[in-house]
Amino acid sequence: MESTTNNVTELIFVGLFQDPEVQRVCFVVFLLVYLATVVGNGLIVLTVNVSKSLHSPMYFFLSYLSLVEITYSSTVVPKFITDLLTKIKTISLEGCVAQIFFFHFFGVTEILLLVVMAYDRYVAICRPLHYMNIMSRQLCHILVAGSWLGGFFHSIIQILITIQLPFCGPNVIDHYFCDLQPLFKLACTDTFVEGVIVLTNSGLIALCSFLILVSSYIVILFNLRNHSVEGRRKALSTCISHIMVVLLFFGPAIFLYMRPSSTFTEDKLVAVFYTVVTPMLNPIIYTLRNAEVKNAMRKLWSKKNSGME
Repeated sequence: MESTTNNVTELIFVGLFQDPEVQRVCFVVFLLVYLATVVGNGLIVLTVNVSKSLHSPMYFFLSYLSLVEITYSSTVVPKFITDLLTKIKTISLEGCVAQIFFFHFFGVTEILLLVVMAYDRYVAICRPLHYMNIMSRQLCHILVAGSWLGGFFHSIIQILITIQLPFCGPNVIDHYFCDLQPLFKLACTDTFVEGVIVLTNSGLIALCSFLILVSSYIVILFNLRNHSVEGRRKALSTCISHIMVVLLFFGPAIFLYMRPSSTFTEDKLVAVFYTVVTPMLNPIIYTLRNAEVKNAMRKLWSKKNSGME
């Protein structure tokens, strides 16, 4: 058994496109998108931590969401863009398992943070008088720590299943990064049971979180009828930002996980959307729709400029 497992030590990615010209164009485009992701989310983390006006729980969670976006994107994108310039795209089996671990860890942490943010909005809109008592600093830290722990446990389950599988060839993954289903296809044993466990683990977290998020926003929108026009407008603006981020994140994931696995190019293109594009869009959505964040960023910028003068 041991010898079979060690037969494959290196894996080769098929990649996204085969045409070298297309790959070079993709390299430039995705590099710019990745830089925008890191800078945009980094700016939110910096602004929230430096600005005195953004110390409410909502922005505390937003800064952690932005931090997770940077780490989540960084597990896949740097390797993916450097691979676009190489002819043979390889990764060690250990590197592949590590990529799967961190990709699922940060992905589920993000899902749980989105649920936490929905709860925060629910308390702010439906229990405004008790908001500061309920959303204490201690509870905020517990909810963030819980999101990280949830992501960690989810990932550990996925990895414990994966490392037991024997890989004795072939060693070509029909994808541009390591994920469980493409890797399972390379195992030289039947992976039906493992596939079901992994799909249940990922699918249940995604589905339950999505249902909780949808329900909470329905309750929030229902409660907004009792608010003043100005209060309604402000609350709606924040909620719409959250709903857009949730749909961008869950839409592609549900499309991929809620149907039989295949090697369609569409699957890889959908994966590009949630690994490369979505992490860049989140800071844009949150800052463009939020006057407080925009004002804090302007203050930060003018302080920096006056400091330089």
